[in-house]
Amino acid sequence: MIPGPRFWLLAVLVSLVAVSLVVGDECNEDINSILPLPYANMSHMVCKPAWNSFVIRFSQSKDHVVTIVLSATYTSGYVAMGFSRDGMMLNSSAMVGWITRKGKSVIKQYYAEGFSPSQVKHDKGELPLTSIPPFVTVYGGNIHLAYQLKYPSKLKTQPILLAFSSRYPEHHLLSVHDDKTTIYLDFSQGSGSGSSSNSGTSSSNLHHSKTTHGALGLLGWGIILPYGAIIARYFKHKDPLWYYLHVGFQFVGFIFAVAAGFVGLNMYNKFNFHAPAHKGLGITAIVLSVLQVIAFFIRPEKDSKHRRYWNWYHHYVGRIALFFGCLNILLGIQLADAGSSWKIGYGFVLASIILTSFVLEVLKLKTPNKFPPNPSFQLDPVH
Repeated sequence: MIPGPRFWLLAVLVSLVAVSLVVGDECNEDINSILPLPYANMSHMVCKPAWNSFVIRFSQSKDHVVTIVLSATYTSGYVAMGFSRDGMMLNSSAMVGWITRKGKSVIKQYYAEGFSPSQVKHDKGELPLTSIPPFVTVYGGNIHLAYQLKYPSKLKTQPILLAFSSRYPEHHLLSVHDDKTTIYLDFSQGSGSGSSSNSGTSSSNLHHSKTTHGALGLLGWGIILPYGAIIARYFKHKDPLWYYLHVGFQFVGFIFAVAAGFVGLNMYNKFNFHAPAHKGLGITAIVLSVLQVIAFFIRPEKDSKHRRYWNWYHHYVGRIALFFGCLNILLGIQLADAGSSWKIGYGFVLASIILTSFVLEVLKLKTPNKFPPNPSFQLDPVH
């Protein structure tokens, strides 16, 4: 028995709840007791789950001293947090920390003159470290890197590189990372005395907006619209029920897709969230959907000589829009570093759609009499 849409909707909702619980636990972890001052003053810091198990806590004083505590799951090797001008590794400076095999704590600044390990120079870089010594420790299965930077003016949105490796540095020479990512972090959220609550609220609002945007997009582009297309292709023998179900599914899916787009644009404007490829794909998919809605109202009569061309248009524009929507969900999950829960959840959703389409296509080929062409409401004769 093939699981229906309700099953996958439930799986996605459970995944969303799991992600929210994990994020809350990461930022609620009390690490004050394991950090020396001034790093132990967590009450004035913004906490931001950044990528996989990476969590960044930061604050910025009135004189532009930025205090940063990076936490991540740790078993061996090193973790790194780099500052880049353009989001790329070349010419970036990074703080890298690890615990040696003998239990010694090491934290150093590195400068990427090139991409090979020999070109990543230790004890070099452009980060304006203060006189407060950087600190690194392991506690509760996590490694915590703490350091301070002093800038001449307020530090605002900054491309940040995050990376890790399971292999230990040898003679301070870093091995190639196992994985890496680039995020854009707004350090102005943690600036000024007495603003920590507002900054924390801003960070929380951004996370809530990202979750809402992802959930709406997943429901619209990932579930409702694809199943609406499946109804139109494989259930025309249930006339006229298939037609009304198809229109209903596509209308509801369109509402969810547009709502996801509005939430996404709000993130760009309000939080300066930078993801041009994701934004471009989303706008393209929504424009194609709007054209589909317009086409619905100008559909020629079934005996019109123009109906054939309208059918081709409706068929191919719809498929292109669904493809862009699916591609943008994958890109969005990657950009948001949403974690394994979202990836597994959407993997199940996508697998169910592919499996359902495959089974129905096989049945259609083997038993064509059960899928007769329908002269009424013939939206897609090329099938």
